[in-house]
Parts: sequence; C-alpha cells; structure tokens
Amino acid sequence: MSYLELVGFESTTLIQTFDLRYDLISVLVERWHLETRTFHLLCGECIVALEDVALQLGLPIDGSAVRGIGTIAELPALCYSLLGILPNDAKSKFTGLTFSWLKANFEHLSINATEKEVMYAARAYIMHIIRGVLMSDVNKNRVHLMYLSLLADFQNVRSYS
Repeated sequence: MSYLELVGFESTTLIQTFDLRYDLISVLVERWHLETRTFHLLCGECIVALEDVALQLGLPIDGSAVRGIGTIAELPALCYSLLGILPNDAKSKFTGLTFSWLKANFEHLSINATEKEVMYAARAYIMHIIRGVLMSDVNKNRVHLMYLSLLADFQNVRSYS
C-alpha cells in the first residue's frame, strides 16, 4: 500500500470488478451523438468529462500526458530489472505481459519478502490496474510493457496525468 500511495494509485484498490449491463450500454450507444460527442437524454445533453472520471477514480489529471513510448530497446531487460523475472516465452517480439502470468508470479508475497520484491509486486499490481481496470478493452488479457517503463521511478509516477 505504501508504494500505491506514493504513486497516487491508492484509490484504485477500491475499484471492484463488475458485470456489464449490456442493455444499458446499448441505450447509451443509441443516444450518443458523434457530432457533439454527447449523450442526448430526456433530461438534456450529458457528457462524461475527464474531470468526472478523475473524481470517481481519485487519479490525477493535471500532470504530463501518457501518450506511449516510442521505442524501448531491450524490453526483456526492462521487464527483468523492474519485475525481477521474465516470462518463459520472452522472445524477440516480446512487448507485453499476460494477466495470468502477472497473477501467477505476483499474487502472493512471502512473509519474508524483501523491499525489492514488494516493489516488483506493486509494479505488477499497477500494471494490472492500468490495463485491466482503467484502460480495459475486449482482450483484457495483456498489458504492454510501455506502462512498465513509466513505473521505473515511483517518485516520478505521480507526475503523470
């Protein structure tokens, strides 16, 4: 928790998984107007702003934008240095980690875990939150290593939006 607090992710631990209500999503899709980027409801127009999301999730939005990383030369080396372990299938086109691998390797910490092992587990947990909760998609099973590179320095993470 201390590392999650340091990077500003402590509120994300409260986010629970939920079942999607496809009937409600369909209604919202039907009421979405692409031209104005708003929902047209019976009570008027409605838009979900970045500030709304920030207030609900408790995450900062006034820092540097995360737009992706150009090229990271040695992704396996980055992974090993920041997580302390590599997937068995790390090949030349190694760009991401599966959630099953993250869970298998970081779900449980030993009672005698070193500070470095706690940092590895915190990074793995944040990677899962980033791709599995905050920016999920249909796949929801892989997280790109570009996010891991942003977690190299815990002191700097809070500066991102």
